[in-house]
Amino acid sequence: MRFLAPLALAVAVFAVLIVLMGSNGGDGGSTTQDRARTVATQRRVPVRRTYVVRRGDTLVSIALRFGLTPERLLALNPGIDAQALQPGVRLKLR
Repeated sequence: MRFLAPLALAVAVFAVLIVLMGSNGGDGGSTTQDRARTVATQRRVPVRRTYVVRRGDTLVSIALRFGLTPERLLALNPGIDAQALQPGVRLKLR
């Protein structure tokens, strides 16, 4: 009789796993992360053309925020000094 409690626990855990794995929404096995990525890519985000530098911004942080490389940001804004960005300076993003 002592083996019945652990056996019942194992069966219960197995049943919960089956239910959780089977409840993927009937979408062909995609995960929650896959659905979140799909929703994120479907949203239309307006593409910004310029950015106004704020206190504490760096060229790298601005480039990463908008999916650019620092080199591309410098190429779009040839007159800026990457080491001395001043708040209020307007940068071209494309």
